[in-house]
Amino acid sequence: MSISSREITQIVYAAGMNQDTDIQLSGPFKAVDGSGRTIDIKSIRIFDEGYGVIDLYVDLAAPAADGLHKDLKLIAEISARLRVLGYNGPDLAPGDPVIQEKRLIVLDTPDEFLAFAVRKGFKDLTSEFDDE
Repeated sequence: MSISSREITQIVYAAGMNQDTDIQLSGPFKAVDGSGRTIDIKSIRIFDEGYGVIDLYVDLAAPAADGLHKDLKLIAEISARLRVLGYNGPDLAPGDPVIQEKRLIVLDTPDEFLAFAVRKGFKDLTSEFDDE
């Protein structure tokens, strides 16, 4: 079976995601996991779901080994990449194992991530409900 270049470069969108609500934070780069393997990352992005929860989506160039979303060394390298791009906060956290895919790692973001996401185009709808 042959794979077309269109299939290789296609970004995986979780249910409900589309290009209108997708905010790309980083293009391709390489990171190293806890086993010393080099992981080719195609992009880092967030999905503006219209509420305050922000999941971080890491698109991989090749299928990932099971459990890669929990690899603390890899998470630290992804967090370091975001810091180069202007994020100022603690490392991200492993996401829910149920939503992981072979070419997509989903990570949880700490509260400090919101300010960075807003600067990148995320709409913070929670601020509309703050008491003044």
